[in-house]
Amino acid sequence: MSPPVPAGPETFDVVIFGASGFTGKYVIREALKFLPPNASPLRTLALAGRSRERVAAALSWAASPGPAPDVPILIADASDPASLAAVTARARVLLSCAGPFRLHGRQVAAACAEAGAHCLDISGEPEFMERVEADLHEVAAKNGSLIVSACGFASTVADLGFLFHSRQWTPPSAPVSVVAYVNLESSAGKMVGNFATFESAVLGVANISQLQELRRSRPRPAKPSIPGPPPPIGTLMIEHDKALGLWAMKLPSADTVVVKRTLAKLTEHPEGLPCLDETSDSEKHRKEFWSSIKPAHFGVKIGSRSILGLVWCLSTAIFVGILAGFSFGRSLLLKFPEFFSLGFFRKTGPTEEEVSSASFKTWFVGRGYNDLARASERGSKPDKEIVTRVSGPEIGYITTSIILVQCALVLLGQRGNLPKGGVYTPGVVFGPTDLQKRLEENGLSFNLISTRTIPSDLQAHAS
Repeated sequence: MSPPVPAGPETFDVVIFGASGFTGKYVIREALKFLPPNASPLRTLALAGRSRERVAAALSWAASPGPAPDVPILIADASDPASLAAVTARARVLLSCAGPFRLHGRQVAAACAEAGAHCLDISGEPEFMERVEADLHEVAAKNGSLIVSACGFASTVADLGFLFHSRQWTPPSAPVSVVAYVNLESSAGKMVGNFATFESAVLGVANISQLQELRRSRPRPAKPSIPGPPPPIGTLMIEHDKALGLWAMKLPSADTVVVKRTLAKLTEHPEGLPCLDETSDSEKHRKEFWSSIKPAHFGVKIGSRSILGLVWCLSTAIFVGILAGFSFGRSLLLKFPEFFSLGFFRKTGPTEEEVSSASFKTWFVGRGYNDLARASERGSKPDKEIVTRVSGPEIGYITTSIILVQCALVLLGQRGNLPKGGVYTPGVVFGPTDLQKRLEENGLSFNLISTRTIPSDLQAHAS
């Protein structure tokens, strides 16, 4: 009789990498809600980080006021390929929370792609996301690994919010442009961000030439067909939208990049990507979903009820734009983030009270045609406006954790109805799923706010 074969290391449904970080501990807290006896696809969970003690402390914080559950802790470091390989070999889905991602994220995604594990991260860094797509798509597709960046407030809210907005334009109407207005609020009167977010922004500006070089080296993405003339380019740095009651300014963000990547993929695959093992009903739903999406020019603006509320944003942008381009300036920015952001970013991060008192609203203002046939008429201007809104709790830790965990649950429970493998945006992978419904059940809202005909005297200003 042959001796029994020793059991291999346990495989976990989800491994949270970077679990001891500021965002990581909130992700742990959200994930714990869905472990047994909750009837979710998440049956087993492990935490990974460089320090067992720090990860254990984050678990205790996340579980309080109750006792910390018996969750395995794995030791891994983004700078140690062997440790990453050991962790990704034991993960079905890895949630990557260790930023800045330009420094730590690619190694993690690469290890997942090689192991055939799925990787969801919360990056809002365009160069990182596009470089991962360029470098890892083929190996991820070969090994059946889904690598999806921006599975947090940035940029899943923009991506799913755009898809939700687009579906409100029922034929024969169609949008030309959609502008997202992001408004951050706090009942405590104070918004605070974590240092890692500020560091990512500084490094992104410092290395903008690398992003431009990467884009020049790659094939141009597919360009969607959008009806009518493009919207006029705004000339004012700060504008006032009377209907929304917001002062707003253009926000260079990953949201625009992610939505455009989703639309480019839709242009290449009008019925969506073929899925791993979908049923005929799921295939029909996928095709119907993507046929209802109408491409449009997309942009993002940061909005505030008071013009003074934009001072911190404008000041921070000026400081980062001037100083991030040289090493001494970067060192000043990263040494004194609170000073250069007028108190918005600090190394200690926000307090629990500051996090719990914060919330967001993102309006999607779309303008287009009541009848798509009019778009081809010479001199025609948009005559219809639709406004939708996505809202929810604090963006960096609460909303981001909700989105990341729900994406993982969809991946665990609906793998057959998702693309076979590769590097994609949240919208491409999760658009046709029930992710929006899940987010609504966990604290976010997607609403149709208004539909109106644009008066003829305002059509010239539609954008």
